[in-house]
Amino acid sequence: MRERHTSFPIPSLDPVDLPVAVHRCSLDQALAKFGSGNPRRSALGAELTKIFNAAFSTGHLTRFIVFGSFVTAKEKPNDIDIFLMMDDKFEISEAAEYSKNLFHHRMAQITFGASVFWLRRKAALEGEDRMIENWQIKRDGTRRGIIEITTHPK
Repeated sequence: MRERHTSFPIPSLDPVDLPVAVHRCSLDQALAKFGSGNPRRSALGAELTKIFNAAFSTGHLTRFIVFGSFVTAKEKPNDIDIFLMMDDKFEISEAAEYSKNLFHHRMAQITFGASVFWLRRKAALEGEDRMIENWQIKRDGTRRGIIEITTHPK
């Protein structure tokens, strides 16, 4: 994963969702904003950390996107929704056993309590930025802000 840093805090929710954009932040910033405040959010924050570490450990993670109810003002989000962009050399068979569960949607739900979607870069036919922007579209067709976790905690 390429290290990209941001000094910008995650903006305030307006009133439920983030403003429309891809908001880049560190894992620590994401956890401080969305992974605390009540037992459900704390539990999901712990799972987000495990997911990020599992994806990062493959050595092939290029983008880590979080969207859905976890990055809203909803008091008790259902789960964590994640999109992983992997480099073109990524092979599931080469990942550690624990990390392999991320790349099978149902196993990710069972193991991590998350909905995980992923692609290799070359499969993003309209380009990776356009692919990521599409995760801003909600079921009702409106758009929401999402976050991209860009740095691994030290």
